[in-house]
Amino acid sequence: MNRFRSYRKPNNKTASSHEEDFELEEEFEEKAGQLDDFPSGESLEISEVEQLTRPRYHYRLFFGDLKLRVHEDVMIKYRMLKGSSFTKEELEEIMEANERQSAYASSINLLSFRSRTRTEIMRKLREKEFHPHVIEVTLERLEQEKLIDDGVYAQQWANQRVRSQKKGKVWIRQELRQKGVEPQHIEEALGNIDEDEELSGATQLAEKKWRSTSGGMLDKKRKTMAFLMRRGYSSDVVRKALAAVQNEEHEEEDI
Repeated sequence: MNRFRSYRKPNNKTASSHEEDFELEEEFEEKAGQLDDFPSGESLEISEVEQLTRPRYHYRLFFGDLKLRVHEDVMIKYRMLKGSSFTKEELEEIMEANERQSAYASSINLLSFRSRTRTEIMRKLREKEFHPHVIEVTLERLEQEKLIDDGVYAQQWANQRVRSQKKGKVWIRQELRQKGVEPQHIEEALGNIDEDEELSGATQLAEKKWRSTSGGMLDKKRKTMAFLMRRGYSSDVVRKALAAVQNEEHEEEDI
């Protein structure tokens, strides 16, 4: 029995974004035939070739009443044209190559929207039911081609979260863990964060929260501290940000 996946039915979930629409298209699959249905010990001729609109870059090949679906690159590589003949054993080899190419193409499509970690790509390929060996080979290829790099990803993610989202290291560490980034990459990325930049972001948030909070000094301090902690700032950063806000308030009162 062919150890690679059989084709699945279309996924009918509703997508609400362009990325989800694209992934829905990639996940659309039909019951296109299995190699178990193909007879052994005889040559099978391609009787018809049909280009598919979904998923993109795929073709349906008919061998009389039997059919298979292959990626365009694989079809070209093995010259799978109308009138060409293949044995079941040859088709098994081709379908293994097709599985690898499909997993790689699916990964490239995912990466075209945004960078992703190794684990994120692995999870997506598992959802699409690719064989574990194919997934591992695909991940190795993506790493060799520098299309995924968790160290670079972690650094870029950390910088973006500090600068644009004003999140603290605690928050960022948890996000990267959820994305499957290894601890050494996480700690290296956090260690490269500009501490002054992180404190500046925390102070800006503290000022805004302080001014919008009613009540006495203790209430404002307690609520502002809790707010900053929820944003993932450490107690040391929170303390410094609060001190800066309180000093500024005292200076304004003295004017």
